[in-house]
Amino acid sequence: MLDANNSALDETLELAEGRAHELCGPARRVLAAWVAAWGAPVLWLRLRHNPDRLYPQGLAEWAAPGGLIVAEAARASELLSCAEDGLRSGACALVVADLAEPVAMTPLRRLHLAAEEGLARRRTRHPGSSLRALVLTPGDGGTPGVETRWHMAPCPEHDTPATDPVGTAWHLTRLRARMAPPARWYIRRHGDAFYVQNLPA
Repeated sequence: MLDANNSALDETLELAEGRAHELCGPARRVLAAWVAAWGAPVLWLRLRHNPDRLYPQGLAEWAAPGGLIVAEAARASELLSCAEDGLRSGACALVVADLAEPVAMTPLRRLHLAAEEGLARRRTRHPGSSLRALVLTPGDGGTPGVETRWHMAPCPEHDTPATDPVGTAWHLTRLRARMAPPARWYIRRHGDAFYVQNLPA
């Protein structure tokens, strides 16, 4: 069983510090909200024309809305440039680039380098602190060169009585990782508790 502080989710989501990771699928923003709970401030960058707007108060169950900075860019190139600057500064624990399509190899490499530099700068000021970059893309993602790629989608609850209140459940899949094989999990939320179950890959 997983308690409300998401400790089992934290153990499942192995996201190396100072690197860029891709989150994809219809529940990618929920997954990013879980990661945002690991530390603040969080810089969340979105495209201005994207109709899917982030509602900070809706994240309150996982992360403090006061630690969230939301900014908009007109084009993906501007958004990635802002993400790079945010990472390099070392001012944030997490930089989220919410995009409409996968990132090309060259700008992704620049995000990796900026994250490494920003992590070193951040730890000089705040020893023990962390910094990561998340690239959010639709579908199955496909950004080349990411440290890890994760897909999450909602699904029906398993093995619950029909008389129980409707809960929330997801399938989480690690599609790619440099140091780990593909893997799948079933995650169910019921009240304030979470349950994580390994599934066949």
